[in-house]
Formats: sequence, C-alpha cells, structure tokens
Amino acid sequence: MNDRRAARPWKGGSAPGTGGAAGLADLLTAVARGDREAFERVYDEVSGPVYGLALRIVRDPAQSEEVAQEVLVDVWRTASRYDPGRGGAMAWIMTLAHRRAVDRVRSAQASAEREERAGRASAGPAYDVVAENVQARLEREQVRRCLSTLTETQRESVTLAYYAGYTYREVAALLKVPLGTIKTRMRDGLIRLRDCLGVIHE
Repeated sequence: MNDRRAARPWKGGSAPGTGGAAGLADLLTAVARGDREAFERVYDEVSGPVYGLALRIVRDPAQSEEVAQEVLVDVWRTASRYDPGRGGAMAWIMTLAHRRAVDRVRSAQASAEREERAGRASAGPAYDVVAENVQARLEREQVRRCLSTLTETQRESVTLAYYAGYTYREVAALLKVPLGTIKTRMRDGLIRLRDCLGVIHE
C-alpha cells in the first residue's frame, strides 16, 4: 500500500472502535505484514483519538488533520517496529502522534523565531542552542531508561497520561479498566520513576 492510499479521506470525528488493546496489537502485526484490511481497521480504531490529541497540542484544526494523516502513514510504514513487550498498541500509536504534533509546534515556533531574529537590527550574543539541545537529549534518554523499569501496565498508563496528554479518566476509558486501577498504576509508576531519576541524578 502506498502513501497515497494511506492518506485516505479524514475521519477525525470517528469514535474509538471496540477492538480492545489486544485486538489492536494483533491488527498492527497484520499491518506489518502488509495487510490493507487490517490497516483500514486500525485507521477506524485510532483516527479519532489521534486527531483529538493533535488538536489538543497544535490547536489548529487544519494542521491537526495533517498531523493525524502523517501519523497514520507512520503507522503503515513502521508497524513492524511495534513491540508488544514494551507497551500497548494504543500507547505506541499515541506516542507517535504526540511526537508528530510536538514537532509541528516546534517547527512553527522555530520559523517564527527565525523571522523575528531576521527582523532585529541588534546583534546580541548568540544563544547556546547546542548546549540546550544536548541537555534536553540527555534528559529524554534518562526518562526513557527509567520508563523501561516500569511494568507494562504502568508504562502504558504513564505514557498515555504524560506523553499523550490524556486525563486519568480518559486513560481508563482507552484501556477499558476501572479509574481506580489507573490511579493505582499511575501512583506506583510515578513513584518508581521518581526513585529511578533520583538515582540517576545523584
């Protein structure tokens, strides 16, 4: 299936399907083998949540649709990279969506900053962007390392809440588990993350 087929008419208003986390993982496995019908089902299952997350971050409906289409193309291209041992299928897709949306916002901000700098007459000291990027990269790597110490259920819940921007109640609905269970997973997961990051920074 080519990218043109993947970028099918947008269904941003569709509601999440009823396939469940396990069913979505199986569909991704089929998509990785090139199963077009499985991709259609994945599209229907996740297009609504992906668009909603993109809109929450980008704030522009047209750009959010573009981001969501890019994410679905990413899913088609990279489904083989999904590893069930590292988290749920929905969490993996929403992480792709979060990354795409944040990249879109950063790109827009960078463009605006370049225009602003070009319009300035003053020549103040250059900002050390390289040092800032290196520090941010190190911090992301530390968080990624600590996330790997969580249980699968803890990591899935934390990823949806803190990387995809969902509320606890929305996470519970997405994963189809009681809200109290999500709160427990989040509490235990965040305690483990705090302890792990504390050790790293000592």
